[in-house]
Amino acid sequence: MGLEAGGDSDRMSGNGQRMARTGQRAPRASGPSPHLYAVILAGGSGTRFWPLSRHLYPKQLLRIIGEETLIQQTMRRVLGCVPAERVLVSTTPAQADSIRYQLGEWKDALRENFVIEPEGRNTAPAIALAAGELITRDPEAVMLVLPADHVIQGSQRFQAAVALGVQLAGQGRLITFGIPPSRPETGYGYIQPNRGKALMRQRGLAGYPVARFVEKPDAKTAARYLKDGHYYWNSGIFLWRAATILEELARHQPGLARAMRSIGAALQAGASDEFSRLYRRLKPVSIDQGVMERSHRAAVIPVDFTWSDVGNWRSLEEVAARDKAGNVVSGKVVDLDSHDSILYADRRLVATIGLSDMVVVDTPDATLVCPKNRSQEVKAVVDMLRQRGAPEHLEHRTVFRPWGSYTVLEEGSGYKVKRVSVNPGGRLSLQLHHQRSEHWVVIAGTARVTCGRRVFELTVGQSTGIPKETPHRLENPGSGHLHLIEVQNGPYLGEDDIVRFHDDYGRSLKR
Repeated sequence: MGLEAGGDSDRMSGNGQRMARTGQRAPRASGPSPHLYAVILAGGSGTRFWPLSRHLYPKQLLRIIGEETLIQQTMRRVLGCVPAERVLVSTTPAQADSIRYQLGEWKDALRENFVIEPEGRNTAPAIALAAGELITRDPEAVMLVLPADHVIQGSQRFQAAVALGVQLAGQGRLITFGIPPSRPETGYGYIQPNRGKALMRQRGLAGYPVARFVEKPDAKTAARYLKDGHYYWNSGIFLWRAATILEELARHQPGLARAMRSIGAALQAGASDEFSRLYRRLKPVSIDQGVMERSHRAAVIPVDFTWSDVGNWRSLEEVAARDKAGNVVSGKVVDLDSHDSILYADRRLVATIGLSDMVVVDTPDATLVCPKNRSQEVKAVVDMLRQRGAPEHLEHRTVFRPWGSYTVLEEGSGYKVKRVSVNPGGRLSLQLHHQRSEHWVVIAGTARVTCGRRVFELTVGQSTGIPKETPHRLENPGSGHLHLIEVQNGPYLGEDDIVRFHDDYGRSLKR
């Protein structure tokens, strides 16, 4: 990883300079750039979509629109621009398992393409880490950086914007996509382009230098920007050469750049503990405030595809279908005379009567009821739960893993009861626990069990015990799902009491 890499990216070619001065049309690309890569940022917590989203199961993993989750939709979107082998996924250890599971369709292509932050430190460090990885693979790499949890409709228009962005990135520009505002939104940053100086035009789109960035304005200012018609929402989607963004990080965030050089050296030396220690010490900073608002290379492409960051429950109305009464309804809901409300039922039946402009979200372990106009305040509720140490902010009762899932059925002092489901052909890591013993009872399928030196199979109704400090493994040799009940006993039952010796899914091994 080298933050000085690509030192000539600020110098445009003569042809590029002429196009930038005159705004003439650039040659149309014949296909995806051989140096284009996509980096999906998938480390967010999505607290404003609680209780459906949790810290360990954020918004990107939810099916909000359509049959696929947001991160699956994002993956398919970028595959219109790059092959799967050139997609990197930036995330944290806490979310990596769930993301690998959801992106299992592309597991072979993505096997070596996860960039794991030891701890989320906002977007600038995450992007720097991914850029350093790309530079080692391809010194000419161009990065399309996009969040995993946005809704975008209009794939061809998205691809056209990316194609223009690639051309401008080749001139050393830092590109962001600007969204025409549809309301006076105070929750987004705004971008004002320099309309008198088009850098390039292509397929009905144009790129402009950024005149200024405006952080989240007050309502009066946002209304003025909407009326003005020359301001755009900052989409959070970026495109640049990896070398260029590393240069700009060195210029505008020298402390971060120095730290990233040390982190790169630790990675190259295989010093994972040192990498984690240094990374956790980084000051969190966003790429917007850290670089984009400071750089003279920033440019914006106003786009014409439909976009929403689905930032809270109220924003669901922008992208979801409504019934005749204006309600967004999902799940087992029985309603009488409600209108303009959001009604979501996960598993239980939810009955509502006469609601107006309300949000009702029911999950197995938590229920939210609030006025739509206060849905932004859900984050404050999550903060309260975190301060109280309540598990409902952290994860659902059902937790997904690459091999399947488990559901916590009951827990108390010294015990926990789970329902464990293992996919056909799946198997857990070879592991042991210091603090707990486990007892397994098969309720469907066949289990192949490794316990110490013994390997044996259990069928429905059969059971076995796993003493603490004993290496063990559970696997499903059958073609159907394996289901069992697991009873844990011990003084500490946290998921971090695990020592892995072997794992099929690339998770870190602990000894």
